[in-house]
Amino acid sequence: MLHLVRIAAAIAGADENTTRTVMERAVEFVDPQAVDEVILQSYLFAGFPRTLNAARSWRVISGAPAPVEDESAALRNGVDWERKGEATCEIVYGESYQLLRENIRKLHPALDAWMITDGYGKVLSRPQLDLQTRELCIVAACAATGQRRQLHSHLHGALNSGVPHDTLSSALDALTTLVGEEELAQCRSLLSHVISKRHPPKRSADAPQN
Repeated sequence: MLHLVRIAAAIAGADENTTRTVMERAVEFVDPQAVDEVILQSYLFAGFPRTLNAARSWRVISGAPAPVEDESAALRNGVDWERKGEATCEIVYGESYQLLRENIRKLHPALDAWMITDGYGKVLSRPQLDLQTRELCIVAACAATGQRRQLHSHLHGALNSGVPHDTLSSALDALTTLVGEEELAQCRSLLSHVISKRHPPKRSADAPQN
């Protein structure tokens, strides 16, 4: 899993040579299809140019050919993408889901529609990779690009999808050499803040009551 996390971070934030090096070090330890999925979802967080470059490098490094076709990518699945996207997005955002939808619609209704159908439906609901791993890789991509607002959301999202606290911490630790020391310290601090908000310290039985 940590190899996938590093690949996601490299695609989003590193140069092509570094990304190739990360892939070369991971190739013996990862499922090629899982890497394909990490690359595919990277277009949501890193854009098509970086995604295309990563796919090109992975084909050479892994020697694994692309599938001949992908039925789940066909446009006729649009209704299913919307249904699955709503369900997946609600898992990730939990009790904040409705507020998220309202806030994104205020930015632009097209962004709300694309977030659900394209982002959470077409891409993040693909069955070839579990949601917990996807969220960890999104956390890595956000950390690597300094997108702290989105990082905050997806730290919660990873926890909401069932990722244990220590696994999230290990994922951030795996980004050493790919994320600057100061930025990584900020990411760790944000994780601590997120965990503390979700699990506030219990009041001592003999603590004074207001």
